[in-house]
Amino acid sequence: MVLKVESRIFAGFHEIYINGEWDDLKQKLYAALMPLLVLVLVFSTFQSSGVSANSNKAVELATLQGDFDLSSSKAVKVIVELQEESIVEAKHNGKKQSKQNLKNARDKVKKEVSQRTSKSKVEREYEHVFSGFSLEIPANEIPSLLATPGVKAVYPNVEYTTTEVLTNEEFSPAMFDSAPFIGSNDAWDLGFTGEGVTVAVIDTGVDYTHPDLAPNFGVYLGWDFVDNDADPQETPPGDPRGAATTHGTHVAGTVAANGQIKGVAPDATLLAYRVLGPGGSGSTENVVAAIERAVLDGADIMNLSLGNSLNSPDWATSIALDQAMAEGVVAVTSNGNAGPNNWTVGSPGTSREAISVGATQLPYNVFTATTTSSDGASYASSAVQGFPSEDELLSLNGQDFELVDVGFGSPQEFAGKDVEGKIALISRGAGIAFVDKATAAKNAGAVGAIIYNNVAGVMPNVPGMDVPTIMLNQADGQALLAKVNDVTVSFDIAFSERVGETMADFSSRGPVIDTWMIKPDVSAPGVNIVSTVPTFNPDAPHGYGAKQGTSMASPHVAGAAAVILQANPDWGVYEVKSALMNTAEKLINPATGAEYPHNTQGTGSIRVVDALQAETLVNPGSYSFGVFEKTKGKQVERQQFEITNLSNKEKRYNIQFEFKNEVSKHVKVTTSNNTKVKPGKSQNVNVNVQVDASKLSDGYYEGHLLISEGGKTIQVPTILFVGELDYPRVTTAGFVVLGDNNFELYSYLPGGADELEFWIYTATASGDLGTYVGDALYDSNLGKGYNYHNWDGKLVDGRALPAGNYRLAVYAKKGNFDRAILATDVLTIR
Repeated sequence: MVLKVESRIFAGFHEIYINGEWDDLKQKLYAALMPLLVLVLVFSTFQSSGVSANSNKAVELATLQGDFDLSSSKAVKVIVELQEESIVEAKHNGKKQSKQNLKNARDKVKKEVSQRTSKSKVEREYEHVFSGFSLEIPANEIPSLLATPGVKAVYPNVEYTTTEVLTNEEFSPAMFDSAPFIGSNDAWDLGFTGEGVTVAVIDTGVDYTHPDLAPNFGVYLGWDFVDNDADPQETPPGDPRGAATTHGTHVAGTVAANGQIKGVAPDATLLAYRVLGPGGSGSTENVVAAIERAVLDGADIMNLSLGNSLNSPDWATSIALDQAMAEGVVAVTSNGNAGPNNWTVGSPGTSREAISVGATQLPYNVFTATTTSSDGASYASSAVQGFPSEDELLSLNGQDFELVDVGFGSPQEFAGKDVEGKIALISRGAGIAFVDKATAAKNAGAVGAIIYNNVAGVMPNVPGMDVPTIMLNQADGQALLAKVNDVTVSFDIAFSERVGETMADFSSRGPVIDTWMIKPDVSAPGVNIVSTVPTFNPDAPHGYGAKQGTSMASPHVAGAAAVILQANPDWGVYEVKSALMNTAEKLINPATGAEYPHNTQGTGSIRVVDALQAETLVNPGSYSFGVFEKTKGKQVERQQFEITNLSNKEKRYNIQFEFKNEVSKHVKVTTSNNTKVKPGKSQNVNVNVQVDASKLSDGYYEGHLLISEGGKTIQVPTILFVGELDYPRVTTAGFVVLGDNNFELYSYLPGGADELEFWIYTATASGDLGTYVGDALYDSNLGKGYNYHNWDGKLVDGRALPAGNYRLAVYAKKGNFDRAILATDVLTIR
């Protein structure tokens, strides 16, 4: 938000306006800015003799991204962007920029900040792909920071975490088939293995001693931004700061493992940058620093399998990635794991330029399962949830098994119970992942598990579980539980059908708020991916495990980019991006028989050899025409795309658009129907799109730009929006414990909110919502970004909450749309 502070003299009094209106945030800013405003008023009112006062002089402050509690003196970390352009930004704007000039500008701002604030501490400094520094400052002094000359914008130092969903499994070489599926083996046969290409893994660190990864590292390993040293090793077990990590090693293996298993680009060179510390979390300041260092260290590609839930393109990390792409480094990032709803993509997957990646599940066989108890009862909801192998699943047929009730399936509940050779009966819930329940069953000796729902509804399929697992609905599960000690069970499991590659439900969907861009750009395998993990044991260094998430999909694309760059060393980042996007395979949703939407799969699942053999590139590989407002009648948007002919002969391209459903009746597209492009040359093509929004319902509409030549057609996804958009009014919510039953409640509002409420429910033993208790907070007219509120543990009607555990849900409304989201943690009142 850009704040404009205006003073006006009227009848001898001064009136102060901030953007011409008042709300709670602006009142806080007014109070905090008063010392600065006094100076403004002095200079605007009491000027030298003979010079009249300017009664409408405006002072523009720096942009503030996110909201802060400006009444609090609590220290917060922020990222400060300077008006002085970074080296890369200046270069691509045709200007000269030097490190010394940047240092001088930065030092000047730092000195000014120290004079304007009572207490501030500069930490990391940036100059190459981002111009600025990270700063610790009392929240109530941020207004002084915004008024500092030379400051362009201030961003929150948000937390980033790995985009991984499930836990490790036992290694089996036959399970590692995702790289061959996208065509890596065929690319190797063509002689392209990523040799000579350097890939930076910005993550939790990498076990560079792993036998499958050690050959990919040189003397220089990268950098550890958590401990600030040259040893970017994973966090080991027993670290007093938090849990051990394995994520970055898994990601690096998918890119370039070259041992018992092979990554997509087994001969690529790796660099490791540790930005996520114990437990797999880290901060914006370290991520931006790693992006900058990877560019300076000469990386050709960088992979960021990390993210947060912020659907916004304008954050420091996104700016840094955009500039890294401008400097010629292919930036690849995960799209997030908050699917399957639209608008769930998170930063940095929201970057304008980087390649954002969604996750797919490889083709698999579907089995039916009939479950029968020895008293003759059959359970109609019986279905296969997951299994380690088809042989183990089918081995359950033709046998009678004893059942053992193990509650929610925690290791503690298995302790002391004899489940050897038996079936564990487990309830869903208690915050324990399905895979962890199955792993606990295997560790206790069970040959299988039945997991039943603890609420109405269906449960998801979960591939790769450690024991064959059958799922039942709540009613069937309760019926079986009632006689668990009196009956045995048998199964009839049979092959049903084979399902092709599908999108993972957890994979986040676009579009991006503000830019309205399609995300992800492409998809890649991300379910049950086996790769390298550290053992932290030099005597047994060959560690392997399976994980899933868009974290696992992204390195497939980074590895594919390495293979493509080896084959085309003179290509830039957009040739690589277009080759991957233009040749991706469209995926079909088996539930509908139709292609997945653009904002689910992007252009589709990558195919390495098709990208290598592309003869035509279209850039951009997807685009949005933006928002068409009903009140403007027929509205025209102009776009331009580029066609590159990679062949050795002239090509004539036929160009047309197609839109789905009703939008085609009210859209007029003007472009060149036939375009000739000489061999090895590129041609820009202009497109005008006229939309009569008044004839269309609110929402977003999909189409394709079709580029045809010689019997081949490239489909470029396009979208446009009409009227008021249904993006989620709240995407993140939670609380910070301050002590003595005082809390700080926070929420992220992508577009602000007319109304904001925090609702309180009792927390059940299973971690679900219990009874609604009342409202903790009500506020209105809030700006976009983060919002913070202090809460004293009482309801809005003044009642104190009894001691106990509670959960919060935050509700936000903007325009005609509203949305509620659950806070993930349990809040305890003492």
